[in-house]
Amino acid sequence: MGLLARAVPGELAAHLETAPALPDFVVLRGPQTGLVMLRGRAGGGGAPFNLGEMTATRASVRDATGRIGHATVAGRDAAHALAAARLDAALQDPARHAALKATVLDRLAVSETQRHAAGARRAAATRVDFFTLATQR
Repeated sequence: MGLLARAVPGELAAHLETAPALPDFVVLRGPQTGLVMLRGRAGGGGAPFNLGEMTATRASVRDATGRIGHATVAGRDAAHALAAARLDAALQDPARHAALKATVLDRLAVSETQRHAAGARRAAATRVDFFTLATQR
């Protein structure tokens, strides 16, 4: 679900077009857009505190086979939340799972890895190595 939530919405829609047909669905809830509270911890292990709020969209669907799918995505993209919820329901079907994994999830994982690598390269380009006179003794 994390992979579907972090996917680029246009890319997710494109992969769904090439994927095996998903069953018809009925919307149970949403898509609804609202705010979620982000919590943090001082130093990674300290007392929790409210960091701030983030916009999120959630959706729940039931497909024609009776499986229920849920999704929550960052931002206001209702189509992204519905697509992720539909995939969540479809991935629960053992007959469809392998095909959907190969045509959608594996491709999204490769794309996410490439995005992270590109971000790491951009960050590495701005790296500054500091040294002090004390290290030159």
